[in-house]
Amino acid sequence: MKAYVFPGQGSQFVGMGKDLYEQHEEAKQLFDKANEILGFNITEIMFNGTDEELKQTKVTQPAIFLHSVAQAAVAKDFAPDMVAGHSLGEFSALVASKVLSFEDGLRLVYKRAMAMQAACEANPSTMAAILGLDDAKVEEVCASIEGEVVVAANYNCPGQLVISGSNKGIEIACEKMKEAGAKRALPLPVGGAFHSPLMKPAEEELAKAIEETTFSQGICPIYQNVDAQPHTDPQEIRQNLIKQLTAPVRWTQSVQQMVADGATHFVECGPGKVLQGLVKKIERTAEVSSAE
Repeated sequence: MKAYVFPGQGSQFVGMGKDLYEQHEEAKQLFDKANEILGFNITEIMFNGTDEELKQTKVTQPAIFLHSVAQAAVAKDFAPDMVAGHSLGEFSALVASKVLSFEDGLRLVYKRAMAMQAACEANPSTMAAILGLDDAKVEEVCASIEGEVVVAANYNCPGQLVISGSNKGIEIACEKMKEAGAKRALPLPVGGAFHSPLMKPAEEELAKAIEETTFSQGICPIYQNVDAQPHTDPQEIRQNLIKQLTAPVRWTQSVQQMVADGATHFVECGPGKVLQGLVKKIERTAEVSSAE
């Protein structure tokens, strides 16, 4: 069985999507439509911008979404048995599997980016990658820090967990993780504590937009970040999407569940190969490739 997976923030690069734009009329139409919906020329930034410009959350999120959805739209024999997306990638997965329209998906992603940016500015916070500790130990260290917000945010693969929280909390946590035996505890160059309670204001703003958006019956189950389970019911999918901003991304558990449910081949749709690497670390026997 084939699972299509969609990357999140961090996979962007200058020149992303240009080949799709030049080689496929269908992709070109999506890119042109995106410029129209967003009200600025995102394709110009994607194809010819600087790393700095691409790094702004309000550009990064729609850019990765656009690249991923366009790639799925022109992929040969696109017939997923299941889909999943990492954080932002969940929106790309929902559009590719026909739960959301492209227009609605893009509007929600842009709204999400702006809400997250505002939450970051209102409450300076950060994230760090913890390498070489098991999940339970990381959770235990997070729970031991008093008076600061520190939580497990991204379960990326065994031995790689990203934590999220206040600047002070993450600083303390990194020291404690090293003492507990972590190989590395690396602060990440992000503007905020994504997938933590500090994103509550963004979640509330996005919830309203999600409630007003039409969710349809998709072509296959989507394994969602919040519970790593397959969902087909539009109302359940909507509720899980609302919780996603303050809940951890259970990527390890999602891939394990997809494999348990029969997935043997994971196809990454979007810029980069980050998810292929993570899938291989979670399930060595899985076949991985990029969408063509």
